[in-house]
Amino acid sequence: MTDAPLAVRAHGLTKSYGSGSTEVTALRGVELEVPAGSLAMIVGPSGCGKTTLISVAAGILDPTAGRCEVLGAVPAEMPDLERTAWRAREVGFVFQQFNLLPTLTAAENAAVPLMILGWEWRDAVAEASATLDRLGLQGRSGALPSQLSGGQQQRVAIARALVHRPRLVVCDEPTSALDHETGQRVMQLFREVADRHELTLVVVTHDARIFRFADRIFRMDDGRVVETLSPQDAEREFEAAGASVPERHSKG
Repeated sequence: MTDAPLAVRAHGLTKSYGSGSTEVTALRGVELEVPAGSLAMIVGPSGCGKTTLISVAAGILDPTAGRCEVLGAVPAEMPDLERTAWRAREVGFVFQQFNLLPTLTAAENAAVPLMILGWEWRDAVAEASATLDRLGLQGRSGALPSQLSGGQQQRVAIARALVHRPRLVVCDEPTSALDHETGQRVMQLFREVADRHELTLVVVTHDARIFRFADRIFRMDDGRVVETLSPQDAEREFEAAGASVPERHSKG
């Protein structure tokens, strides 16, 4: 697919849940290559395996069969403690459920990855506050999650994923709770961070408004990657289906 170094390489990747008559197969021999430093999006109908795929890539789930190499390592082959430490260093997560700790402030929630890595509390919170500012949350660092709107909580979750500058960030519908302007700002930040720090992003989305930020878009169906699209091709498909896609973003 590409001669560039790969951040994620999946070959024959299968994942099943349950057994016997209750077994459900979420991934069916997925083939996927994501170049390092790129922003890839995964699209497809609900239940087609998108979230399972990024969970395997992030080392949260083990595959049933096949192989998934991530940043030169194979998470499924690591001992549990080694894998936990690897995830803490190398991977950031943005989940659909924000998973914020209710008794911590926005900055403290965003600082959690840094504190896991051994940063001093004061330095970690200061770095997290700066990241929140870049996401448009100036003045909200001291707010508790209950004092924030859904979109603001989503931005705290995104700051938490970026604050420790991981090499891979996996995102499950990162703009789902955001209005158009904020969603564009968040994706612009993702794009800039990817370009500046050679960060790789893998984003599950149904939001056609953000397609233009991607380098490539993988379409999934029934547990397989069935097509790789350019952002332009994906936009044309949505336009042909009657969806409106905003003016294309320029990376330059």
